[in-house]
Parts: sequence; structure tokens; C-alpha cells
Amino acid sequence: MLESSSQSGLDVRGGDPRLAGKRAAESQMTLSQQMMPSDANPLGNVHGGEIMKLIDGTGALAAMRHARRPVVTITMDSVSFLSPVRVGQLLTLRGSVNWVGKTALEVGVRVEAEDPITGEITHTNSAYAVYVALDDLGKPCSVPPLILETDEDRRRWEEAEARQSIRLQRSRKKS
Repeated sequence: MLESSSQSGLDVRGGDPRLAGKRAAESQMTLSQQMMPSDANPLGNVHGGEIMKLIDGTGALAAMRHARRPVVTITMDSVSFLSPVRVGQLLTLRGSVNWVGKTALEVGVRVEAEDPITGEITHTNSAYAVYVALDDLGKPCSVPPLILETDEDRRRWEEAEARQSIRLQRSRKKS
């Protein structure tokens, strides 16, 4: 699946080779939001669905930045809640494109909660979501390749490619 640009020596993978590749750093998205009582249950814990909504929004924005097209969510891998998020905490979500196919993109989102008084930061969730880019008629369209610059980029690509292979196997079994 590796498509290296021989002229530049770049590690360029996936996407439509007719489109200019983009670095993961170009589409990274960071969203920070203080959690309010309206986001939580009576115990003061933020609803998991609210966190999942923020994960999806952060991932979609990173995917749109990469594709420069509208996107729709195709799947979100399981989300485990490692620790509760409390009212008053600052939730920070960081999304980064890990992998691109012809029309699909996987975005990894890391979620951290910060106590704004103490500065203590807790990793609360990580999730992977897959989006498909849409053309002006709402049909899937090609996305730019991903330029991998670091060993971390390559590791994330390899892990995402393995997850995508599992997703495709699961969908074939359902058919």
C-alpha cells in the first residue's frame, strides 16, 4: 500500500495519488471545552454520550481538514471510559489522521480531563473513528494521500491499517 514519491523521497501513502499529499500535522484538531452541569448526570459525572459526541466532532473536523470536503462518520471503534469526567473539568480532545484509503480516513482522538485549579491532567478516553469524504452531490469522493514524516506517523499508520483490515473482515461477514 506504500506509494512513495520518488522525486521527493517522501513516504506518501493511501488516498488519490493525483491529489497533493498532506502531512498529519496539517489536519490535527484540538478542541477544549469546560464541562458544565448540563453535560452531566446528578452525580456530577459527564455523560458518556456527551464525550462521544465531542470525540466524533473532533475527529470529523480533523478529517475535513485533511480532505477539505464534508465527511460523514462510518464507524467509531469501541470507546472505554478509563476515568470519569467531572463537572468543571476542562476536556481537551486531540484528533489526528492516522490512515487514509481512497475515500475513507481514520482519525485517532485522545481525550484528557484537566482540573483547571490543580492542573492535574487525566487521560480519560481514546477512540478511533472512520469518516468518508463527500463530493458536492453527497457521494463518496477521493481524499489526498497522507505524508508520513515520523516513526510515530508510520506506527500509527500500521496500527490503523490493521484495524481497517479487521473492520473490512467484519463487514464482509455481515454481508
